[in-house]
Amino acid sequence: MERRITLQTQIFHPEKDKNAIAEAAAILRRGGLLGIPTETVYGLGANALDEDAVLHIFEAKGRPQDNPLILHVPGADWLERYCRDIPPVAYTLAERFWPGPLTMILPRRNNVPLRTTGGLDTVGVRCPDHPMTLAIIRESGVPVAAPSGNTSGRPSPTTAQHMLEDMDGKIDGIVDGGPCAVGVESTIIDLTVTPPRLLRPGGLPLEALEDVLGEVAVDKAVRQKLADGEKAKAPGMKYRHYAPKAPVTVITGTPGASAAYIAAHLTAGSGVICFDEYAPLFEGHIIHRLGPAADKLAQARHVFDALRTFDDTKVPEIFAQCPDESGLGLAVSNRLKKAAGFHVIEAPRPLVVGITGPTGAGKTSALRALEQLGGCVLDCDAIYHEMLRTDGGLRRAITDAFGDVFTPDGQLDRQKLGTLVFGDAAQLDRLNAIIYDQLPRELARRMALSPAPIMGIDAINLVESGLSQLCDRTLAVIAPAEDRVRRIMARDGITEEYARLRVAAQKDDAFYRTHCTDVLVNTAAAPEAFQAEALAFFREIARK
Repeated sequence: MERRITLQTQIFHPEKDKNAIAEAAAILRRGGLLGIPTETVYGLGANALDEDAVLHIFEAKGRPQDNPLILHVPGADWLERYCRDIPPVAYTLAERFWPGPLTMILPRRNNVPLRTTGGLDTVGVRCPDHPMTLAIIRESGVPVAAPSGNTSGRPSPTTAQHMLEDMDGKIDGIVDGGPCAVGVESTIIDLTVTPPRLLRPGGLPLEALEDVLGEVAVDKAVRQKLADGEKAKAPGMKYRHYAPKAPVTVITGTPGASAAYIAAHLTAGSGVICFDEYAPLFEGHIIHRLGPAADKLAQARHVFDALRTFDDTKVPEIFAQCPDESGLGLAVSNRLKKAAGFHVIEAPRPLVVGITGPTGAGKTSALRALEQLGGCVLDCDAIYHEMLRTDGGLRRAITDAFGDVFTPDGQLDRQKLGTLVFGDAAQLDRLNAIIYDQLPRELARRMALSPAPIMGIDAINLVESGLSQLCDRTLAVIAPAEDRVRRIMARDGITEEYARLRVAAQKDDAFYRTHCTDVLVNTAAAPEAFQAEALAFFREIARK
């Protein structure tokens, strides 16, 4: 369906034009269509009580008329005008989360047309957190029905320009309120059932609702496609949404595992939506970054822009990394999966074991045992020294902190640096802070590239650096101090004095027993004997 009339779409800038709010409100009062900014996405607004105006929303978007619309109001004091049998908890939620990205499903009053609600006897209501839109609603004096301001099925707009791309000539005006702060639509909670039911994850995390409501049921449509004939209870539940032109495949699993899967299955010309840390894996392909793997807020802001980006390209397919479902990750995951038509692949992941312990304890023997099982070992010390050769910024940071500790041929003078830091706890902490500021990203990149079923991260400072967070298990290899002194003297060709200095500078056994999930004590007379012990350990945990 298309509106027959071609309109001159006007762009309003309220921060520059004092009359913009009044002019925009007048469009709504006379039954026109108005693009409005919210904290979530841009909406396509019309007077929710005007059936003809609401019909024009469906026409402009090409939206099925059984897909309900949300009423936007300026505050909880408007609820009684359009809703009945309002439970007290609705006001509790409004007090805590309005204005904000929360839509509540409540029984409708008869003054709300069934066309607005998609034929349902319930209506979704929210109070948007954007000063321009709140001012427009108050000025107009009417509730505003406003789905996302995109052509139906396409990614939602998060800027006025996005909306203009889809709606130019179809609507009367667009209010430019800048980029949206949240980036995904509102969370929709159905308060007409017990327990309350999450119909759409959005800008308010499920965990925040659970803090107020206790038990919250999650509708199956959040994680899977509705069956044919099932009625949508809220916007975004039934139809394919948020989709770019190219087909999307969503890859779930840990960030490293999903990145590895994508890297292994890319074809010429494929596009990639990925976390920032893994972008270097996909050089040569068109990519859009979601933000860091741990930053769900950034991912929510970028997900629709990422999906839209590819419509200006000729990519034949798009692979997308998917966050876990904690916090805003549930909303981002939902949008990506809907964009993919729920074409989702779970990436297999390796067992990651962090291996630590004081120098001379026998970690090398344990690592060889892991390699016997087909595992991949990431030696943090070796990777760090490799980074020193290739990363000028890291070299400068070391030099600025400790002076000239490099040989004339550019190699790190490990003994010179060691003399400076091993007898000074503050200097050692300073060195570790420099190293572990950059090392995790490089480890994640290498983990993503390895097909090994078990991976070992070898790091003396595994716990202190936070690298243990990358691991499923953490193994400490410890040994009596005198055994360690003897071993590192033989291994490194250093004096007993320097060996004892290194041993004294490291954590005691109690630290490792407290902070690691597993401990192996190496009292074996020969490395081969301890390697056999470690092999048995790795075989056991690999079976679990």
